[in-house]
Amino acid sequence: MRMLWEIYVLFFKMSSVTFGGGYAMLPILQKEIVEKRNWISHEKIIDYYAVSQGLPGIIAVNVAIFIGRERKGALGGIAGAMGIVSPCLIIITFIAAFLNNFQELPIVRSAFSGIAVCVAALILNVVIGLWKKAVVNTIGLLIFCVVFLGMIFTKLTPIAFVLGAAVVGILMGKMTKEERR
Repeated sequence: MRMLWEIYVLFFKMSSVTFGGGYAMLPILQKEIVEKRNWISHEKIIDYYAVSQGLPGIIAVNVAIFIGRERKGALGGIAGAMGIVSPCLIIITFIAAFLNNFQELPIVRSAFSGIAVCVAALILNVVIGLWKKAVVNTIGLLIFCVVFLGMIFTKLTPIAFVLGAAVVGILMGKMTKEERR
């Protein structure tokens, strides 16, 4: 029970300070879950993000479910999801109940302008970290370029890119294994 509470509280805290969606949460996950608690590896978080991108729903919730499940099974997944969702429900309920035209308040607009810049920096930091760990050879660079250009110039769903990259990775793994024989 203690671990379930710890999962809930950790995701509650992260969600309380994460603006900008699931991607902005990645640096916090890296610090709290990989470096501080050593619950899972950085590579596994990246895998969870990749899979979550292709699943329906909110990336942050999906990732919280994966991590919670990794730690404490199905109940851990529920605890992670509830921890991520609870602050949003509380904040939205408060705003809906007490503040009319919340977004139009100058202080709120100013706060969100500052937060947007911060989130951009956090996401850029994540991208640089992902680049260093993921693009380690020519094939990785080629996959990156194809996906990046494909996302810009086509209307294909991210699921297609994730699945395509997975197939290329599997094929490259098999070819590398055969070359070693």
